[in-house]
Amino acid sequence: MATDLAIAEGLTAQSAPPTLTVRDLGLVPYEECWQLQRDLAAVVIEGHVGDTLLLLEHPHTYTCGRSGGRNHILADEEELGRIGAIVLDVDRGGDVTYHGPGQLVAYPIINLFATKIGRDYRAYVRSLEEVLIRALADFEISSYRVQGYSGVWVRGTASEEKIAAIGVKVDGRGVTSHGIALNVETDLSYFSRIVPCGIVDKGVTSMSQLLALPSAMADVKSAFVTHFKEVFGYH
Repeated sequence: MATDLAIAEGLTAQSAPPTLTVRDLGLVPYEECWQLQRDLAAVVIEGHVGDTLLLLEHPHTYTCGRSGGRNHILADEEELGRIGAIVLDVDRGGDVTYHGPGQLVAYPIINLFATKIGRDYRAYVRSLEEVLIRALADFEISSYRVQGYSGVWVRGTASEEKIAAIGVKVDGRGVTSHGIALNVETDLSYFSRIVPCGIVDKGVTSMSQLLALPSAMADVKSAFVTHFKEVFGYH
């Protein structure tokens, strides 16, 4: 099912985890990939598998995080069936968000305590934001953080618009799961059926909305991997 997209070279034990394996899974149902994350987390902490970065897309799925979000789903069961979307309650941080085709999803399964970030969970989220900001800059998209919110934003016509969402989990052993969702060529109409992340006064956008020519998903994946290795210290 999976193909290796890249394997980073080994690093010294003093600077970062020794290896990073990046796997491109293609289009994967959410629940299937959620189980894969749990399975990988178990073997990463035991040292049987090195740190792993999963790249993928999901079919139409709304997920509600530990902060809830069912009350921010505006579509009823009939409409959800008509648009082919499912709703799941998951164990990441945050409120409700949307996943679907044309959206780059990246799930780092890494031993955070073995990195330079250690137990600073906020620094982990800020590092993921930095990866996204650098990757978007490769496509001449200027993005930034917004105080009080996670994710990455761009300037819209009326207010900031979110282009990438972040919702993560770090278990008691320091192993991360869940991650980021970057709107590349996402059908943004699916966001109209929810209050994204519970934020009522800001919009949502995508790379294809901001660029004259759409970017190939493969190019966006490559940029994300390059900057992930830079930010997290993989060689």
